[in-house]
Amino acid sequence: MSNEYEYKACTPIPVNPNRFNPNCSLPYGLTVEHVYRAMEDFIDFLGFINQQLHSKGIPRLESFLMPANFSSIVGEFINIRIPEYCPYLAKNRYHNGHPDLVPKGRFPDDAVQYAQDGIEVKGSRHASGWQGHNPESIWLMVFCFDSNTSNDRIRGVAPKPFCFKGVYAAKLDKDDWAFSGRSETSRRTITASVTQSGVEKMKANWIYDDSS
Repeated sequence: MSNEYEYKACTPIPVNPNRFNPNCSLPYGLTVEHVYRAMEDFIDFLGFINQQLHSKGIPRLESFLMPANFSSIVGEFINIRIPEYCPYLAKNRYHNGHPDLVPKGRFPDDAVQYAQDGIEVKGSRHASGWQGHNPESIWLMVFCFDSNTSNDRIRGVAPKPFCFKGVYAAKLDKDDWAFSGRSETSRRTITASVTQSGVEKMKANWIYDDSS
């Protein structure tokens, strides 16, 4: 029976086209349709990969990757697909450049180490508490999802299919971030977290909401 549930979990839940907000505000010529198509592409990608893994007796991608690594895959995949549909945005070609998406043609070879023009994209299992590396004035777009994690099997959590739960975006100011330093002995990556004011801005400008 558990194998049957595992097989069913290999097929992600489709994106619901009726859960998008046609009145949201998006920059740089990005539209709800562009976001929708990029999300659909990820659903197709993950379903294909997981079904292939299952045929070889290998756990689903989200079931063996570290949670942060899988969230990064969600964000990186969206980064490469949105420019396929939005002619005004390009993936930042600078290694570890910021932000993830930049206005097409604004920078040489669409590569910039750091700029305030563009959109930072993140994938997250959480509905708040989103993090970046520095407090900054930037457009942030977060793709929230639900899925199993690499810890679920030992916790007895049943297999469940991947599902996008929400997409939120807003132009955040520095005051919408709380900087979290670290002690001299800590090895934790220095981060900044979106404050309640930032979360409220983003949720007021929701793009997709299938959380109910």
